[in-house]
Amino acid sequence: MRPSLYLDRLTVPGFARVEVVETSPSTNAELVAAVRADPAAWPAPSALVAEEQTAGRGRAGRSWETPPRAGLTVSVLLRPRVPAEALGWLPLLAGLAVVRAVSDDGVSAAVKWPNDVLLPAADTVGGLGPYRKVAGILAEVVPEAPDAGPAGVAAGAAPAVVLGIGLNVSQSAEELPVPTATSLALAGYPRPDRTDVLVRMLGEVHAVVRRWEDAAGDVVAAGLLAEYAAVSATLGTRVRAELAGDAGVLEGEAVGLDGTGALRIRTDAGEERTVTAGDVWHLR
Repeated sequence: MRPSLYLDRLTVPGFARVEVVETSPSTNAELVAAVRADPAAWPAPSALVAEEQTAGRGRAGRSWETPPRAGLTVSVLLRPRVPAEALGWLPLLAGLAVVRAVSDDGVSAAVKWPNDVLLPAADTVGGLGPYRKVAGILAEVVPEAPDAGPAGVAAGAAPAVVLGIGLNVSQSAEELPVPTATSLALAGYPRPDRTDVLVRMLGEVHAVVRRWEDAAGDVVAAGLLAEYAAVSATLGTRVRAELAGDAGVLEGEAVGLDGTGALRIRTDAGEERTVTAGDVWHLR
């Protein structure tokens, strides 16, 4: 049996609350509901962690499930003090934070736009190139309860955002849902310690968000755009973007990001297009 998280080691500087539950259908859904019901009980930043997630939601409504104590499923409550138009950067910056957390042990992780973290693989798979997915990220704004009023929230507080991160830690190949996924253990971590990884990951999220806030949401001034680009597996490669809402397909080179975190693609005809949502696959 895999060990539980060590609660006595779950001290994360800067975090007001880190709550661990044995099981949750979806930590994001559970934390959103908890914040709406009692915002004062969840000051930012706080985190809800589940030892097992049974019906998690990824981007575009995809499911995300984890075997008991095999991965990390965590949702972080944030109130980023940045302009609303900058919030699209949050899942990208969370990806950077996860890369920083898992690269400490000598594994060179990368980010795939907009919300995946990848680890190097010995072979090439369709859509990911020489990588496998180790983590997925989902950010959602907490809707204000119509009858809740401002109780428990300071006047002028930034909107609450729940950032969900699912990270594969000790799963075997047989436990992974798709052949394009991997885990820290499969990628070469000899004995990945979930508690240590969780503390590092939350610490990196806090540090990255603080830098972003200190620069008023300007990722260039914060130095975060350059750091993100340096670990991106998407930028500078040829990609195929399946646009959201059945809006078609776009192919070309991923040449950069705009001020909102949207992906800029230069087509073969030389036209530059901006993609705000959709599935992006890496082409050979």
